[in-house]
Amino acid sequence: MANVTLVKEFILVGFPQLQELTMVFYTVVLLMYLLSLLGHTLIIFVVIMEPMLHTPMYFFLLNFSLAEICSTSAEIPKMLTNIILGQNTICFACCVAQFFTVFAMGGVEFLMLSIMSFDRYMAICKPLLYNMVMTNPFIFQLALGSWIAGILIVFSQTVVIWTFPYCRDNVIDHFFCDVGPVLRLACADTTLIERIGLIYGATFMWGSLGLSLLSYMNIVAAIIRISSSTGRSKAFLTCASHLTVLIIFYAADMIMYLRPSTHGDPQLNKVISLVRTSFVPMLNPFIYTIRNTEFKTALDKTMRRVVVF
Repeated sequence: MANVTLVKEFILVGFPQLQELTMVFYTVVLLMYLLSLLGHTLIIFVVIMEPMLHTPMYFFLLNFSLAEICSTSAEIPKMLTNIILGQNTICFACCVAQFFTVFAMGGVEFLMLSIMSFDRYMAICKPLLYNMVMTNPFIFQLALGSWIAGILIVFSQTVVIWTFPYCRDNVIDHFFCDVGPVLRLACADTTLIERIGLIYGATFMWGSLGLSLLSYMNIVAAIIRISSSTGRSKAFLTCASHLTVLIIFYAADMIMYLRPSTHGDPQLNKVISLVRTSFVPMLNPFIYTIRNTEFKTALDKTMRRVVVF
């Protein structure tokens, strides 16, 4: 390695095939990002301002929205800046920081979705125990534990990736510093870190998905036992939005990351990543709020209060 020049910055290829549609692509992605930012910020603001939403479910939703904002803001603004300025470079430290933020927030989101499933399970299957179990200290510990776990597990992998020498071509065939394209450029054997990452990813995804599915199996069984059709409909509607987000979220990430990180079609990976980081975060606030009467009532109260102020 003595005579090798190490890479100090990377070039993000992005979507060169859309060069003739650059402004259209830029406008669509910017619009999706702004809608996502607006939607999640609105959720956070309304949950904080409206006392009727000071419940465990909305507290976890607030944390999920905060993680979504951090994740998308680590990727999309940089991509849009590169498009508008016509430059695709990113410094090595910035690349590692971007990788860390995206995957740490992804871990937090996985855990938060599992906790939200458990909250729905307690509310529907164990209503008499709900207030005894889901106390303020307990829900705070669950949320804090999710943030700490997501950050620490990804931090250990980030340190290893940081210490790798990068002396090959500095072109990353992606629009952000995804782990696979970055490891392809390392002048070292990355087999071990890829296997560790695969184990971590599988444990996080399958573990959290398993807990969520277990919760929903019990929820479905409890809903079936409800004699009133109105009661069944109400119970289902309280879970429908979260279940929809759960399916979309896990489907996209499992396609991307439950395989060795340097494998897979780069073009397909970029398309799935763009859907995961632009379209899905834009969709989530609408899924959680559009049919939620309680949230819409709280939003109306909050907006009236703001207008009066």
